[in-house]
Amino acid sequence: MTVTHVEHVMGTVFSFTVRDPGPGTADALARIVARLHRIDEVFSPYRPESEISRLGRGELEPAACDPEVRWVLERCAELAAETDGYFTATPGGRLDPSGWVKGWAVEEASRTLRDAGSVQHCVSGGGDVQTAGGPWRVGIADPHRPGAVAHVVTGHDLAVATSGTAERGPHIVDPHTGRPATALASLTLVGPGLAHLDAFATAAFAMPDPLPWLTARGVPALAVHPDGTRERTPDFP
Repeated sequence: MTVTHVEHVMGTVFSFTVRDPGPGTADALARIVARLHRIDEVFSPYRPESEISRLGRGELEPAACDPEVRWVLERCAELAAETDGYFTATPGGRLDPSGWVKGWAVEEASRTLRDAGSVQHCVSGGGDVQTAGGPWRVGIADPHRPGAVAHVVTGHDLAVATSGTAERGPHIVDPHTGRPATALASLTLVGPGLAHLDAFATAAFAMPDPLPWLTARGVPALAVHPDGTRERTPDFP
């Protein structure tokens, strides 16, 4: 029997598919859902009362925030250094660490299911996916054909992160120019863990030529250009 659950939270949809449910699955899903809503309460830049919003307005000092706020901002600072500033916790000049938080939340949810005994599950949030076991087939949205799939990735213990214009239009800003990134229509990365992968996808999408940067770091990638042509790193599955 497969257990599924869908939760609307963090401004998107999280879905869970557990192929090997056990006695701890229902409790684990309940804890995950509560945790996701708590993350949203603390980190949502769209909630004026969230700690991130209040911190961004100068109404809170970092020391007065939930310790996880400081931890997340430290991770964001590390990613900014690692990506030559293409990842930022202040896109458009506004404090918003969502580029790290969503992938981290999905990966943590998968880890909670593992701790409850599941080794065959899939967690997705906002189109980004973390799987355990397998094989799993993960469809990548076609940025030029709404509702269509551009590519399917198949494998075990996969994380798949896509940044692009398919759902929200040109919303990723190049921090170096302050203008929307338009060199690509979508960029999909594949790896073992979603938190860093999702952040890398956001950062690399803003780069003028991301595939050499990703190849040098051993990150498999598929790029779809605005004219529909596709380009991939040699190791993309």
